[in-house]
Amino acid sequence: MQVADYVAIAKRYAEQVVAGEILACRWVQQACHRQLHDLARFKGKSSPYLFNPKLTDKDGREFYPADNLCGFIERLPHVKGPLAGEPIQLEPWQAFILTTVFGWVKPDGKRRFRRSYIEVPRGNAKSTLSSALALYMLTADQEGGAEVYSLATTRDQARIVFGDAQTMARRSPGFRRRFSVEVGAHNMHVLASGSKFEALSAEGSTLDGLNIHFGCIDELHAHKTRTVYDVVETGTGKRDNSLLWVITTAGSNRAGICYEVRTFVTKLLDGVFEDDTQFGIIYGLDDGDDWTSESSLIKANPNWGISVRPEVLLPLQAKAMQLPSAVNNFKTKHLNEWVNADTAWMDMRAWDACADNALEIEAFVGQPCWIGLDLASKTDIAALVMLFAHPEIADAYIAFGKYYLPEDTVSASGNSQYEGWMRTGRLMVTPGNVIDFGWIEADLLEMASRFEVQAVAFDPFQATQLSTRMLSEGLPMIEVRPTVLNFSEPMKTLEALVLQKKLTHDGDPVLSWMASNVVAHLDVKDNIYPRKERAENKIDGIVALIMALSRAIKPGENVVLGADYELMLL
Repeated sequence: MQVADYVAIAKRYAEQVVAGEILACRWVQQACHRQLHDLARFKGKSSPYLFNPKLTDKDGREFYPADNLCGFIERLPHVKGPLAGEPIQLEPWQAFILTTVFGWVKPDGKRRFRRSYIEVPRGNAKSTLSSALALYMLTADQEGGAEVYSLATTRDQARIVFGDAQTMARRSPGFRRRFSVEVGAHNMHVLASGSKFEALSAEGSTLDGLNIHFGCIDELHAHKTRTVYDVVETGTGKRDNSLLWVITTAGSNRAGICYEVRTFVTKLLDGVFEDDTQFGIIYGLDDGDDWTSESSLIKANPNWGISVRPEVLLPLQAKAMQLPSAVNNFKTKHLNEWVNADTAWMDMRAWDACADNALEIEAFVGQPCWIGLDLASKTDIAALVMLFAHPEIADAYIAFGKYYLPEDTVSASGNSQYEGWMRTGRLMVTPGNVIDFGWIEADLLEMASRFEVQAVAFDPFQATQLSTRMLSEGLPMIEVRPTVLNFSEPMKTLEALVLQKKLTHDGDPVLSWMASNVVAHLDVKDNIYPRKERAENKIDGIVALIMALSRAIKPGENVVLGADYELMLL
């Protein structure tokens, strides 16, 4: 049987993507560019990495790691769909991922990449690829006592990859004989090497103490906490040639571990920093792409016309175009777009385009500003947002946020981002189980000494004593009750500012997360007001921003009275 030149196929794919011959988003282009750049720079005897060199296994046989893996996978069968029973045939994009992750090795033959993050829409044969790879890591990776796991938060999810691998093994007698694999109902074993493959979940399993050679996390976006990811990352650290393999679709929780890893990967691909041990590739769309076009479906789905069938997906696209309630689910599952709420208010691509990471609040010392203050005591975040007029663009604004939570809430929340935001200074954590308003008062007084505070807009709920003390200190405290009448106009204005790129923020990840959580409810008079779908989807920073903007666009009004329509923000 003629063996394909997988490395050549993968390189040609990367070159075609970079040249624009294959339609792909910027993250795929960046991943391909990174590989081509690495091939050019890592050369010679002094290089820290070698690409697909000739290695020798424990039995003295020579092999090439990238070709060995791909050839192994193509001897396994499909187990689902119309191709069930047929040998797997790797597509160029799959060959690119596999040859890149497994082709790069150190001079001692150990792999360069220890972590891999692959984000691709539903239907692109994620589980098939992961299942076949797990069988390779169990049997053919030259690891004694290999522990291979498919991990998830639930038993059913964890068994998807394991179940497909189990079926592949059962339908491949040659594979079982060659590697002496025993296939059980709940695990697979290679007795000669002491290796095993099992499905584990946080649901009823003890995950601590694992010594993982290959940890496959399928659909990381569904993980509400970082527990499983951290267990695998720690467990793989006990071996010197292990691999953490994450393959997922986009999700809805921008505060979760999946989006945290995704953000790390995007910064890596953008060249913000280097990490030679992390591989990442993200399939999807670019800003400005028309999601209603067939070309967008082709761009986001690398297996278009193979496992992703046009006759299935095009009708779903047409349905979403006619049914607004189906739009976000379609975008998330089939175009790999992160959307927090089913009826989300903010266009997050437009919001992200308003970020300027070079912004420094020190540049605005002495400038007029409006402050929005949304207080909380226990579970919600207290948010303080400062709004400045843009120095160069008329009717445009610049926003900076600051956030507060009690220490006990951070510990009990399960929000994987809180600790990171705390370390970077975005989130102030006050001792105990309630927010210490004294910290907020001190910050307000410090801001008043440095900036020309025009108004501090606040919700009188929970703020009576604070506002009284701040008034006595000379701060212009203005009540803004959370009503439809008070919020509708500034909320519409905020949306328009974002779409026109007339609101600039410093890339604040907390405020971005909150923006993605806001659901806009439209009443019979076409008024809108902000809501959240779930208690954990905080929106306090956006509420504070709306309050600050209400004062900036109505500077002559000193008192905002209540209205007939009360908001339900909790």
